[in-house]
Amino acid sequence: MKLLIHGRNLELTPALRDYTENKLSRAVGHFNGLVQEADVHLSVARNPRVPQQTAEVTLFAAGTVIRAQERSENLYASIDLVANKLARQLKRHKDRRSDHHHGPSSLEAEAVDLQGDLTAGRTPQLPAPVVRNKYYAMPSMTVNEAIHQLEVIDHDFYVFREKESGQLQVVYQRNHGGYGVIQARS
Repeated sequence: MKLLIHGRNLELTPALRDYTENKLSRAVGHFNGLVQEADVHLSVARNPRVPQQTAEVTLFAAGTVIRAQERSENLYASIDLVANKLARQLKRHKDRRSDHHHGPSSLEAEAVDLQGDLTAGRTPQLPAPVVRNKYYAMPSMTVNEAIHQLEVIDHDFYVFREKESGQLQVVYQRNHGGYGVIQARS
């Protein structure tokens, strides 16, 4: 596995590099070469009054991107937490890949509730200026495949190209359980 480690507002000591490498190697080692590359970002908050130290890892595993981030007061603890989280996500991903029984899911049987006032209780604010652009391959996929991607990247939403229609759609996890899909109207 190719491992890239970056540090922000901290010195990457050999001990910190070794600890990160050992923890991630153990976390992904059980998955028989599924992970080709790991990109690790370790950072410490600039404000000394905020004891926040973050470990963020992006894994590239057989065409899938798996991401996890953890924060704590201790960088070594953050590395431990993120390694455990990645191991759980990889297990879930591997189990899903090895499951050959793709019967209809409860998501397909259940209508997606997208009604309701999205602005209720919110005050309008101007968006912050764009600080980062992200580009990624967007192969066509089903809603269920998009939900799986959402689970493994640990984000609030996932943008995908729907397999049948070819339209861009967004899948997100609802606060009260289940998933929602945002589709453009023609």
